[in-house]
Amino acid sequence: MTEHPVLIDGKWRAAKAVSTFQAVNPATGERLNESYPFSSWDDCDAALSAGARAAGELRRTSAESIARFLTRFADRLEAAKARLVEQAHLETALPASPRLADVELPRTINQLRQAAEAALEGSWALPTIDTTNQIRSCLEALGPVVVFGPNNFPFAFNGAAGGDFAAAIAAGNPVIAKGHPLHPGTSRILAEEAFAAVGECGLPSGTVQLIYKIDHKSGERLVSDRRVGASAFTGSRTAGMALKAAADGAGKPIYLEMSSINPVVMLPGALAERGSKVAAEFSSSSLLGGGQFCTNPGFVVLFAGEHAEQFIEEVRRAFDAAPTPALLSSSVATGLAASVTALRGAGAELATAATQAVSGCRYPNTLLRVAGKDFLSHPEQLQTEAFGSTALCVVVGDADEAEAVLSHLEGNLTGCIYSDTGGKDEGLYARLEPLLRQRVGRLLNDKMPTGVAVSPAMNHGGPFPATGHPGFTAVGIPASLRRFAMLCCYDNVREHRLPPALRDENPNGRMWRLVDGRYTQASCIPTPT
Repeated sequence: MTEHPVLIDGKWRAAKAVSTFQAVNPATGERLNESYPFSSWDDCDAALSAGARAAGELRRTSAESIARFLTRFADRLEAAKARLVEQAHLETALPASPRLADVELPRTINQLRQAAEAALEGSWALPTIDTTNQIRSCLEALGPVVVFGPNNFPFAFNGAAGGDFAAAIAAGNPVIAKGHPLHPGTSRILAEEAFAAVGECGLPSGTVQLIYKIDHKSGERLVSDRRVGASAFTGSRTAGMALKAAADGAGKPIYLEMSSINPVVMLPGALAERGSKVAAEFSSSSLLGGGQFCTNPGFVVLFAGEHAEQFIEEVRRAFDAAPTPALLSSSVATGLAASVTALRGAGAELATAATQAVSGCRYPNTLLRVAGKDFLSHPEQLQTEAFGSTALCVVVGDADEAEAVLSHLEGNLTGCIYSDTGGKDEGLYARLEPLLRQRVGRLLNDKMPTGVAVSPAMNHGGPFPATGHPGFTAVGIPASLRRFAMLCCYDNVREHRLPPALRDENPNGRMWRLVDGRYTQASCIPTPT
């Protein structure tokens, strides 16, 4: 059996491991032949020291060199497409096509290229110049960034290639990738390609490092270590909050994506006008990828009546007719079963078929319903996130009850309102939208939230517990870069000692800078002293 090394300080070397583990093919339940290390703290310590050295070198590295690396890495991923898709499919059971080959990997490559362009152009750093007082400031790299990749996006959020990785590197930081143990082989291939690109582009050897698995205590030490600049985590609320407590205690920035049920409000006019179409959209979005999306719509508010009952019936039929998906792991299936049990224990009733047995990495598609008044009796329990193809319908009696339900919602990544296209729902929309708007990072109209476009305007964030801070996004360049930077101010510093972005001459002629209160791409003329 092959036992793979870790990537630390520019070398693929044997790990200082406490044990080893194997990935499992969720489609078959069989263990894969390759073995990976469960690292001790010694590996984390070595990676931190190497990362700190690399951070010092990267501060002296040009934006052009960083952009060249990101672009070359993207090129290498394109060339390795077949190998990457095969490995990720084997480890996650996610469809090779279209999901992995046609959607997620191209998105990952696009993120890297967008990050390269942002690094090259430079406006992300918000350079600000006051020529009268000779004070200048901009955002600069923090230091080593630890990226904890999730189980559900083996490419686009992977610690060794995903959006957090791209943003951290573009901002000038080295990355220590903590791979997810459900897809270690995928993370290894990504890190191999990244490391090869590091060598080709002459970046510091410690720019990219990879550790596969560590215990909870080591994770908490990692995010709170004095050598860390910041951390990014995508995963469960329990794990995220433990890491946040450790990082907060040490004063270290950490950016979390955790729990979201992504409420959808179906206004009466929408269901009366096009109920079957809306039910099909909702069902398709809820079932996509086995429901294992952070933006999966898992909570729908309906107004009691014939059209609401028809919607529930059509969604029920779609859920019952769809195949039982292979989830990412048996632990995901077990966790989903526990969430459904919690929802039912709080008063939710089963709408889909009664058989609800966990079988290996599978759990049946599940639709639940509850009356609005019963939701209001147990609002916390009935917002339990069910990570999988599961949704809860909350049937309210009137607008007052709908307001009360929305007022009890926790923070979410997304929220959606479906309304009549002829304007019949305008009054109700105006009443409910402000309540939903304050509880979500991205508000949608007449569109399911599952897709997350890699657009500069995208916010993939939201109020707690969707994330740890509502002011930042994990998707959307250049804003995502700013999570991994610190504001540096220079007061009366001689021009040749300033970062290029703050010198009188605009370093590339494209960078937008705030000079004496005016945004401009022109070079600035300092006020005579």
